[in-house]
Amino acid sequence: MTDIEEIYKLYFNDVYKYLLSLSYDKMLAEDISQETFYKAMKNISAFKGDCSIRVWLCQIAKNTFYSHKRKEKGRSVNIDDFEFPDVSNLERLVIHKEEAKQILNILEKMDDPYREVFNMRYFADMSFATIGEIKSKSESWARVTYHRARKKIMEEINE
Repeated sequence: MTDIEEIYKLYFNDVYKYLLSLSYDKMLAEDISQETFYKAMKNISAFKGDCSIRVWLCQIAKNTFYSHKRKEKGRSVNIDDFEFPDVSNLERLVIHKEEAKQILNILEKMDDPYREVFNMRYFADMSFATIGEIKSKSESWARVTYHRARKKIMEEINE
């Protein structure tokens, strides 16, 4: 087995979940995951080792995703096209489509890093350790940021 095959097997799921947290679109997340590994394979010699391979791959994935979004900027996005993964956190709030729209509207207005950390944890079901690693922060930072984001969402919903 080649190194890139091993890297693919080890990290594909993490990259896919990360992209799913950014895009809310299973097909797009899968396509960009594939493109991410293609780019990584072509540029493996550029990996300097100053971060983990997972972080490097997620950086490639994020850049690829935002490049894709810039290209399709003229297209409108319909919230009804989103497919949400099956998750357990806040499931009582996302029982109905209107509540899901309300949460997405709140997230859209929320500043980073709260929005991104919430998406990574809630929609991509990433661990706090993984989120911290991707954001070059501690696991505790990821926990606190997620809980603050969650609190902001709950406050907005209860208004």
